[in-house]
Amino acid sequence: MHRFYADERGVQDDTAVLCEEDARHASRVLRMKPGEACELFAAGKRFSAEIVAMGEQVEVRITGEMPSTEARLRITLYQGLPKADKMELIVQKSVELGAAAVVPVAMSRCVVQLDQKDGRKKQERWQKIAREACKQSGRCEMLQVSEPISFKQLLARLPQHQAAIVPWEDARGYSLARFRQEHPDVIDLAIVIGPEGGMSEEEIARMKEADCRSVTLGPRILRTETAGLCAMSALLCLYGDME
Repeated sequence: MHRFYADERGVQDDTAVLCEEDARHASRVLRMKPGEACELFAAGKRFSAEIVAMGEQVEVRITGEMPSTEARLRITLYQGLPKADKMELIVQKSVELGAAAVVPVAMSRCVVQLDQKDGRKKQERWQKIAREACKQSGRCEMLQVSEPISFKQLLARLPQHQAAIVPWEDARGYSLARFRQEHPDVIDLAIVIGPEGGMSEEEIARMKEADCRSVTLGPRILRTETAGLCAMSALLCLYGDME
């Protein structure tokens, strides 16, 4: 079944208008007609709907509310900027797993360095990938990808979360399972992942000062594009989202 997003007005009196991009796709590409069924995402909710009018705007009628696909554990992934197209993969798979947001971070060992203009252009590309992945995976809410931030900005943001962790190859004795035992009710979690070159001891120390706990993901060293996805998968499983 085709999935669409409502425009900014959302659902009003059991009807909604598709956002401009989805309306264009429904009419010009899919050539849908009144009476055809679809799924609609609006204001973080998921609805069954049917097309009622095609034209400059595409109008749908709500036929029922569907179960939410959002995870109870809202994860923000702070990802050290990787090389090449790895960030696109990370964004796409973070959407599928259920993350709430992805924030690229410029760290000391990042090979990639983006100026403000390039960062904005990359963010637009990443957000487009997130949007398509949200539709494909049936997400009720749009994962937000921010423009790259500095490490200093990261340190300021970490205390705003209920809890924060940083998987680190030199961490010992503190696992994700133990974190789950000590934080059974956490719902807003930050995960920090380093770039290809990893994170410096100084960066780890400064994050610890910001109440970010280092954790181990096991004895094997994971690539940057693997580590965050591994941590999210394990945590969502531990918190019951994959049952």
